[in-house]
Amino acid sequence: MKIEAEWMRGGTSKCWVFESGQFGETETSPDVLLPRLFGSPDHRQIDGVGGATSTTSKAMILSRPVGEDVDVEFTFAQVGIEEAAVDWGSNCGNCSAVVGLYAIEKGWVVPTGDVTRIVTRNTNTGQIIIQRVSTPSGALPIVPQAEMPGVPFPGYRVGLGFQDPAGKTTGKLLPTGSASDRITAGGTRWTVSMVDAGAPVVILRADDLGLDPERYDSWLAGVELQLETLEHIRRQAAVRMGLAATTSEAARAVPKVAIVASPAQSDPDSDVSVMMLSMGKPHPALAITGSIALTLAARTPGTVLNAITGDTIHPTLRLRTPAGVIETWSEERDGSLLVGVDRTARTLATTVIHLPEALGSTVDASLASATQ
Repeated sequence: MKIEAEWMRGGTSKCWVFESGQFGETETSPDVLLPRLFGSPDHRQIDGVGGATSTTSKAMILSRPVGEDVDVEFTFAQVGIEEAAVDWGSNCGNCSAVVGLYAIEKGWVVPTGDVTRIVTRNTNTGQIIIQRVSTPSGALPIVPQAEMPGVPFPGYRVGLGFQDPAGKTTGKLLPTGSASDRITAGGTRWTVSMVDAGAPVVILRADDLGLDPERYDSWLAGVELQLETLEHIRRQAAVRMGLAATTSEAARAVPKVAIVASPAQSDPDSDVSVMMLSMGKPHPALAITGSIALTLAARTPGTVLNAITGDTIHPTLRLRTPAGVIETWSEERDGSLLVGVDRTARTLATTVIHLPEALGSTVDASLASATQ
């Protein structure tokens, strides 16, 4: 079996990009096919194309809708590493940045003017994302030169504007109806805010975890000592947000966890310090869908984050992350709220992925047994 794909970097993530028609040509479910392509279950993903981390074990499946006001539809897949499973429960904002670039490079969208506007829809959430790709003089630059925190090399600039992002997964910005709630885990009652915008996120205060806001560089070690407690909080939040019936059924990727605090006094360049967890581990930068949730949380009175940023609504929010400061923006446009962030993207390779076997009932059974 052979499948054509593009390997692309979007923001601080890498993903394999497939056109949806290829999956229709196989008789194998993507839930079985993708883990095998990526080499799961195996913490190294040694016999597949996965990168063995949560930020590199990702796929995007693209299609061109007919007769709609949307240029590209895309579905995001978070492929398990140690499990032969696929999480379809949310979108990836970083990988979303590849969609507009892919559309231009493949000729699906013709560049117009210095910025080409591409309307995309994420099928996981139904979210409309207006992508603005920098195309000076009506073309992609010959050499990409846009920089961003967390990536050592430049790419093409892509602005992602999430249109009216509140409640796309659960139906409400505040799924529990409250700006803050209490969750008991590890024998402690935690004050949290559960927000759904871009992606569902549960937000905690850093000082409740014993993390010093003045020593952001010490957070990683402190968080890693409390991963089990944080996972208990996350799973309980999944139930409270209506994402799972029981804690044991909570998806691995949603909700995400964000730990927040006021910026250090020595840090005038940020409005809040953030460390986000994705797939049970500290994120090396920031999940972009999570940054959208944090932006709306900052605008919502009574949330853990609003207590830090205050009620004044600013057009930008500067988030200190392990990779540097990421800035989000908000604007009203044609009666809709756009919440966005600028990323960079680049195509790394165009390739054909080979599978040594035809995926049939024998392989399906072995994959299923591996997850039990």
